[in-house]
Amino acid sequence: MAKLETIRLAHGSGGRLSRELVNRVFLKYFPARELARLDDSAVFKTSSSRLALTTDSYVVSPLFFPGGDIGRLAVCGTVNDLSVKGAVPKWLSAAFILEEGLSFEVLQRVCASMRSAAREAGVEIITGDTKVVEKGKADGLFITTAGVGEIPAGIDLSSAYIRKGDAVIVSGSLGAHGVAVLNARHGLGLKSAIKSDAAPLNRLTASVLKVSRCTHAMRDLTRGGLAGALVEISESSGVRIEISGEAVPVDKPVRAASALLGIDPLYAANEGRLVCFAPARDSEKILRAMRQHPCGKGAAVIGLVSGVCPGGSVLLKTAIGGSRRLMLAEGEQLPRIC
Repeated sequence: MAKLETIRLAHGSGGRLSRELVNRVFLKYFPARELARLDDSAVFKTSSSRLALTTDSYVVSPLFFPGGDIGRLAVCGTVNDLSVKGAVPKWLSAAFILEEGLSFEVLQRVCASMRSAAREAGVEIITGDTKVVEKGKADGLFITTAGVGEIPAGIDLSSAYIRKGDAVIVSGSLGAHGVAVLNARHGLGLKSAIKSDAAPLNRLTASVLKVSRCTHAMRDLTRGGLAGALVEISESSGVRIEISGEAVPVDKPVRAASALLGIDPLYAANEGRLVCFAPARDSEKILRAMRQHPCGKGAAVIGLVSGVCPGGSVLLKTAIGGSRRLMLAEGEQLPRIC
């Protein structure tokens, strides 16, 4: 008898199995053209404006960690998915699945954190839902959000617009979120001040688009990290991306902790970082705009789009003059990261 296939943790990793799941199931049954783009948000027109719509679910463990919690992640993640499409986030919904036995104190802490993050981003949570399940069925608390934003006239971002010669720019140092959650989850006792980078990026993206209307695409770096995002972008746009390992910003404490824990910072999740593709001539003014924002102080140009490549390719150049091709991760470095 053939072995029945089942969902594995790695199907939620943002790596190769995640892509297979999306292609094999969701795109098969939900064939909308906008969904097939696999962007962070869907864009659609009304009679008077263009809107972006996104949705996401949050299942992080533990619920609280240095620099954030599941509530802050839910708001920031939704805001950021809208922002990297050039939208101005406006309204969010929030649905809660609560496990029997969850304390009111925990729920109120999470909701207070969401309120604070929403105020920080300038958005409103205007609708929601609540369900309660039996003890042992929800690991405390799950949150599903959706968000709507308005896209200003003249803004149109998509990986389909990426071109040869584009600079590849990241907004700051990578990997802190993944390391912070791992340390909190397993009580590893790493003696460092590493905190999650969870933050809303809408004001940072607005400042980028203000100085460079020629920006082609942006992507926030969550599951799968920088490497996962670049591979997905290269495959969908059919380009070759070359990046310098030395140019990728990773803070020393994160780099040291990653080496100790066996985590590759290129694949580590982030919740307040993005990658931007724009003509090289605009790179300096984009860097200046990013560095004026708290989440962009470590912004850096890390590479370029070197040409067309059917099927896509991402090449990492090493400090010793070698190179290696980046691929989607086969499994999950850290399950339940967001």
